[in-house]
Amino acid sequence: MAQEKVRSIVGPLEAPRILKPFQEFARLEASGGILLLACTVAALVWANSPWGESYQRLWQIPLTVGVSDLIVSKPLLLWVNDGLMAIFFFVVGLEIKREILVGELASPARAALPIAGALGGVLFPAVVYTLFNFGAPGVHGWGIPMATDIAFVIGVMTILGNRVPLGLRVFLTALAIVDDLVAVLVIAVFYTDDISWISLLWGAALLAALFAANLAGIRRPAVYAVLGAGLWLAFLKSGVHPTVAGVLLAAAIPASPKINPAEFLAKSRSILGEFEKAGSADEPLHANEDSMSAVRALEGACEAVETPLQRLEHGLHPWVTYLIMPVFALANAGVVLEGSLVQALGNPVALGVIFGLVFGKPLGITLFSWLAVRARLAELPAGVRWYRLHAAGWLGGIGFTMSLFIAGLAFGEGELLTSAKLGILTSSLLAAIIGATLLACCKRVAPENELAGATGARPKADDQAG
Repeated sequence: MAQEKVRSIVGPLEAPRILKPFQEFARLEASGGILLLACTVAALVWANSPWGESYQRLWQIPLTVGVSDLIVSKPLLLWVNDGLMAIFFFVVGLEIKREILVGELASPARAALPIAGALGGVLFPAVVYTLFNFGAPGVHGWGIPMATDIAFVIGVMTILGNRVPLGLRVFLTALAIVDDLVAVLVIAVFYTDDISWISLLWGAALLAALFAANLAGIRRPAVYAVLGAGLWLAFLKSGVHPTVAGVLLAAAIPASPKINPAEFLAKSRSILGEFEKAGSADEPLHANEDSMSAVRALEGACEAVETPLQRLEHGLHPWVTYLIMPVFALANAGVVLEGSLVQALGNPVALGVIFGLVFGKPLGITLFSWLAVRARLAELPAGVRWYRLHAAGWLGGIGFTMSLFIAGLAFGEGELLTSAKLGILTSSLLAAIIGATLLACCKRVAPENELAGATGARPKADDQAG
């Protein structure tokens, strides 16, 4: 069953072991995208139903956490956007760090194309949005159409099956991760309130303590959780958006194992030998203390060979995919549709978002990718030609989660935020339809060429069309 799920994402042939993390990531994001869509529809229906007032009241319920002078009191909506989303950004930071260390961004040759595509896909939408809103009150929302929602993108690619080569899926995933990194920098620099330098200094001290713990070889998650909570609180009080603390915390998480694979293999064999000597296979495990000791030793060896970064990413990713992002969508996608929808979409903010995501994204991704290849800084993924890459670029216009998040930072509450949300929902739908239609016109990728794309070999010529 698990193998069939993997094949539904990466094609009928099992890819090399180096792609296993990507396969797991894609499987989670694909199913999470379905839940995200369901929560988005539920929010829209609820907000525009006869019970719409209960939707608004729910997210304004005050929630107070803390003791003595350390008390944080916020409406439920802000706990979602400032608290739960900090965990989302923490996992994004872990993904960015992993990609830089061992993934598609680990070497200049592999990183050049997604970085170039991402930069084009960030700059063009921002410029297009600014052209629609130059001199208008909504100009501050230029960051809204910059990011790509990888959960929805992978969901669409999964539906298309082997019409999307594995190399193209990895390219889009790496591009979205670079998108997220740029979005974090934009949030930190351009979407901050008045800065409290004392709180920021406290944050810097806690961040220094986190990196010191890393250098000291401390690997216990509890240490990083306590210091990370303090870092989040310091950023919350500083005026810099607290979700940035999540990314900084991720940068401090240890990314090296305590023992290397050779040591793990030798230690595991020794432990398994002790386990075999400890008792018979028919004896209950809990009845033999020597067997239990061997099991605990093996568990410790497994933890030592796996990096804290891997454990945290693997453990938190399902929570982010199946809980945090759906709750965020439920809390933020409930746009009340009043009056003429055509008139609402004619607002410069909505038009800037729509044209930025639907047209600026694919144009920027394609043009900057072409320039990188033309300058011999990068190569197209195996089995991918320009039509297919451009078609996939349209999927980059699905900017749902991060776009909604930045819209809230840019406009707070009011008419501009409503227009931005309408633009985000409309453009994400249009980008998904156009991108899926263009990719559906491409030829299917033969199984042997799917494997060739995974290993970097050049596929057969007749399967490179599109």
